[in-house]
Amino acid sequence: QVQLVESGGGLVLPGGSLRLSCLAHGFLLDRYAIGWFRQAPGKEREAVSCHGARDGATFYADSVKGRFTISRANVRNTVYLQMNALKSEDTAVYYCASCGVASTGRIEGYEFWGPGTQVTVSS
Repeated sequence: QVQLVESGGGLVLPGGSLRLSCLAHGFLLDRYAIGWFRQAPGKEREAVSCHGARDGATFYADSVKGRFTISRANVRNTVYLQMNALKSEDTAVYYCASCGVASTGRIEGYEFWGPGTQVTVSS
């Protein structure tokens, strides 16, 4: 089955950190730009970050710049999202998918959507 599977979510205190993992199943991840997206209850899904396939370019939503870092380990067929200085507004289900960046700078998700991993930031 061709899919991405997320892991690493959990409950964390405000100001804490988590590292999410996105493992590719059934295909080689190194050919694709892969990104992270999130959806909070009652809100639309929003883009968080996108990592280019070959040029290593990275893109972030303004809301996470300076706090989140996306990286990839193609040898492990995995993309990571290091999340620091977490805030309550970061609470959401986080998904990974193939991605692209429009000329406007908007990050878009395309395919291979996984089931998501829940991140809850709360005291």
